[in-house]
Amino acid sequence: MELRILAPTGALGAGFDADAFARGIAAQPDVIACDAGSTDSGPAALGSGVPKLSQQAVTRDLRLLLKARDRLGVPLIIGSCGTSGRDVGVDGVASIVRGIATEENLHFKLGLIYSDQPAERLQDLYDADRIQPLEYAPAIDRELFTRSHTVAMMGVEPIQRALADGCDVVLAGRASDTALFAALPQLRGADPGLTWHMAKTIECGAACAIPASANGLLVTLRDDHFEVTTLVEGTRLTPRSVAAHTLYENADPFHIAEPSGVLDTSEATYEAVDEHTVRVRGARYLPADGYTNKLEGAELVGYQTVIFGAVRDRIVIDALPKLLPLAKQYFEAKILDVFGGEVDPASVDIDYRLYGAGAVLAGSEPEALTPRELGVLITVTAGDQDTAHAVATFVAHASSHLPIAEYDGLVSTLAYPYSPPEMDRGPLYRFTLNHVATGVTPTELFRTVTEEL
Repeated sequence: MELRILAPTGALGAGFDADAFARGIAAQPDVIACDAGSTDSGPAALGSGVPKLSQQAVTRDLRLLLKARDRLGVPLIIGSCGTSGRDVGVDGVASIVRGIATEENLHFKLGLIYSDQPAERLQDLYDADRIQPLEYAPAIDRELFTRSHTVAMMGVEPIQRALADGCDVVLAGRASDTALFAALPQLRGADPGLTWHMAKTIECGAACAIPASANGLLVTLRDDHFEVTTLVEGTRLTPRSVAAHTLYENADPFHIAEPSGVLDTSEATYEAVDEHTVRVRGARYLPADGYTNKLEGAELVGYQTVIFGAVRDRIVIDALPKLLPLAKQYFEAKILDVFGGEVDPASVDIDYRLYGAGAVLAGSEPEALTPRELGVLITVTAGDQDTAHAVATFVAHASSHLPIAEYDGLVSTLAYPYSPPEMDRGPLYRFTLNHVATGVTPTELFRTVTEEL
């Protein structure tokens, strides 16, 4: 058996080198697959349904992918559409695909796999004790599902069902990144250990290349090994760079969980074929006793207005750590006064982050920093945008004239680069789940519809 799998980019809409893509297409791949989503950017895409990357960028990438698929006559698989994999993300990418098909006179069978989970289904699973926490999962109750948006992460099986049904283009909701690349090879009988390891290697495109980029990789999968090749001129692969990618997003590089089992790379070997290609063999796949689907949820928790300022006065910089707690007490009283008691100060969070003085490690900085200048990010979070903005206006004003004991009279403590300094950031979301649904069949949490274009 020999199969070729093309991963043209690490994320749909991130862009890729057209010449490198052409080299991948010239190799006559048996399938083109591409991830379109992630939780790396936080919960906003899942909570709001708004994709991270622009429609223009996604359209550019999709046009090249669809035209190449048409020339080759092979499947194109896109997973986690719309960043979050929500149904609205699948529908949004499908709308772009339909437009491109009309403009380019392309004809194919389209499969749409949806992964949104109704609150009633999740509550039934919860009541049956079939939603189980992963490590560091937050505490949950059944009411959570009525106020948050939840998707299930699919494995290869829903995608394989769409391929078996004759779909030429598959747009999937939330999916394991690796499932996109493993689906067709496993459907054709490829070794599951090699297939899952291959999929893990190329899930992020050329992230394992030197230098890393959002461009593509080509895999040639055979009975007892696979070879991964970089496509961009001036880049290379090494056994170390390829092996290192098993650490990406994994606490354990040797045991990587999927819905149906665990990829074991502890016996894998990596061999340089040339500076562009690495040969890999030896991984095993250990089937699980039961099937699970990871659940991801997000909910709205408030609205934010942000202010950014800076200071380059040593005396002010030294005084801020003592002044800011006092300023927060002042603002609590100010909120009661301005809103006539209608807004509880406890419902408004005013946060100062001092960039240059340990803001990144948030109190865990191993040694004291003494910056010459300081960036100050002020974030006001409230239950609605109007309140957040209103509070931010007097927070910005007062923060620019904090009382400095070493100076007589009024001084300017923070300088703002923008006028007005208050910028409404909009809704704030949080992740609600780090759990799996247990005792499920591989396809029961997903629904598929098809159409001829």
